[in-house]
Amino acid sequence: MKRRPVQPDDGEPTDWPGSAQVSDFLTRQLAGRRLAARSCLTYGRSLKGFALWMKSNGGWDGDWSKLTARNLRDFVIERQGTHNRRSVHNQVSALRAFLADLRERGGITTTPAAGLVLPKLPKSLPKFLTEAQTDSLMDAAEDSEKDDPQETARDLAVLELLYGGGLRVSELCGIDGGDLDLGSGLVRLMGKGSKERVVPVGDAAITAVKAYLALRGAPARGEPLLLAARGGRLHPRAVQLMLKRKLAVAGLPADLTPHKLRHACATHLLSNGADLRLVQEQLGHASLSTTQIYTHLSVAKLREVHRKSHPRA
Repeated sequence: MKRRPVQPDDGEPTDWPGSAQVSDFLTRQLAGRRLAARSCLTYGRSLKGFALWMKSNGGWDGDWSKLTARNLRDFVIERQGTHNRRSVHNQVSALRAFLADLRERGGITTTPAAGLVLPKLPKSLPKFLTEAQTDSLMDAAEDSEKDDPQETARDLAVLELLYGGGLRVSELCGIDGGDLDLGSGLVRLMGKGSKERVVPVGDAAITAVKAYLALRGAPARGEPLLLAARGGRLHPRAVQLMLKRKLAVAGLPADLTPHKLRHACATHLLSNGADLRLVQEQLGHASLSTTQIYTHLSVAKLREVHRKSHPRA
């Protein structure tokens, strides 16, 4: 079956300058599983926004080979006045990926994004739950809010897997029968960029999954491990809504998301002496620098302990 071209889904016309090459790029990225569907849409919106900006600043005809480094610099400078720095970085990231692909395929001969200087991003530490808060959340998950013991058991298994393995919610929902070895406590995951990794999830998660499967029944290989209330694979949005309810029961901040359990996993591992590179492998980070942000949290904890404990602090 011929794959339908991907276009940014923002309700506006699709016949904008350069749209054909962008659509081809997004379709191939999605087909090759280099980008998730949501990422493709985000890239598409960024590339469309740039193309329309180019058209409004000189009547650009959509010929990507005419693009210059000066165009990109002007775009970044103007965007800084209307968008936050993270948004500017994300838009340029989409442009760089598209232009690199275009050059690889012979659509352009140079990469005008090379050497482009971006505004520095402010360093912000990720929010996460403390160990005590995590315990409170798991206790809340065991308190049934419905009359369905299978759903209650599933909710606890979901939270224990997210925290125990430091999983992304998309990775969690993608676990199939056969991916999780209940004997060894290892789960095989498909992460970003279709990169596979195998990580431990911990005894608490295994115990919770076993309790869930005792009620749900063991899935066949290739079938989803975690089921939605009405059957079928559990969706990330359902996990988010479930977490909101459990946070309310536990009296924890409502702005905590499933990803914060991933942050909590990394932070607690490092705080308790885990090696940074092992945590990198656990989380599936391509670069160690991505994992290093969690060391700031550990250092902050050390500083606080020093302040309270050292006689000359």
